[in-house]
Amino acid sequence: MKILIVKLSSLGDVVHAMPAVQDILRAMPEAQIDWVVERGFAPLAQRCQGVHRVIASDLRRWRKAPFSADTRRAWRAFKAELQLEPYDAVIDLQGLTKSALVAWLARLRPSGRRYGLANQTEGSSFEAPARWLAHEAITLPAHSHAVTRSRELCAQALHYRVPDGLVFGLVAKIARPPLAGKDLAPGLRGLVALVHGTSRADKQWPLAHWRALGQRLNDAGYGVVLPHGSPAERQTAQAIAEGLAHARVWPVLSLDALTDALATCHGVLGVDSGLSHIAVALDLPHVQIYNFDTAWRTGPLPEFPRQCSVFARPTPSVDAVWQAWLRVLSGAVAA
Repeated sequence: MKILIVKLSSLGDVVHAMPAVQDILRAMPEAQIDWVVERGFAPLAQRCQGVHRVIASDLRRWRKAPFSADTRRAWRAFKAELQLEPYDAVIDLQGLTKSALVAWLARLRPSGRRYGLANQTEGSSFEAPARWLAHEAITLPAHSHAVTRSRELCAQALHYRVPDGLVFGLVAKIARPPLAGKDLAPGLRGLVALVHGTSRADKQWPLAHWRALGQRLNDAGYGVVLPHGSPAERQTAQAIAEGLAHARVWPVLSLDALTDALATCHGVLGVDSGLSHIAVALDLPHVQIYNFDTAWRTGPLPEFPRQCSVFARPTPSVDAVWQAWLRVLSGAVAA
């Protein structure tokens, strides 16, 4: 059976769709699964176990110049790749007009079907055309975790029961840690990544909190590493590292390299962001920091005792995050 998954973006959403791929393969081991995704996230989809082919799109870029010669040429190439082979099932996990259009353009076998969402779930985007363009629109509980939503949609579309256990299937290549070098003290217990960057300012944690947390980690024998994805995030990373004895700001890394780098860490503490969700998928000890009561929808699930979320308004305290970190470490030792 040939199945096409349509989940275009964003980084965290792509990660949240990975367990659905693993479920399909557990229920249908002979299935061939292809995935359509925005080009920037294609390296992550390619690392999802069981994905046969990744079809990269540039819809975000094309929308900026929809009638240019370059866009028309790129669209034709994308459409040709999308329609290279027919599918038994095309499953739109995103529920947006753009994802439904991609699913509608995909080529079906004579008995093939397109599946999508029939309704919006709490805190998730949804557009009505996604329902209209599917052969079968599936209604899901309004109160659904992002991971559960994708798993349930695929299970109902393909007629299997959601398996027990949760597996992301994200593969990392363990390599020499980017932090290694003469500027690091020998004998550290490990590296802990502080994921401070997020696309929304209201999800950020105060700079003073990050500095205090970094100091606690240093005092406990951990080196601190700080990823960043923009000049502003780099400035914040440098401000956090300032004054810490064992801290390093990572260079700008590709998504591939960043995934591998995170996999070398002893653990991750971070705000609600794509990198934090990668840490979850890698099954690293992880504490996710929330200023809003939305961890039930995107945060670590109970299946992972090495991970948890911390929520408070206006923002969690340093001590609350530290105590959560000690708990997940204890869970890791117990495991």
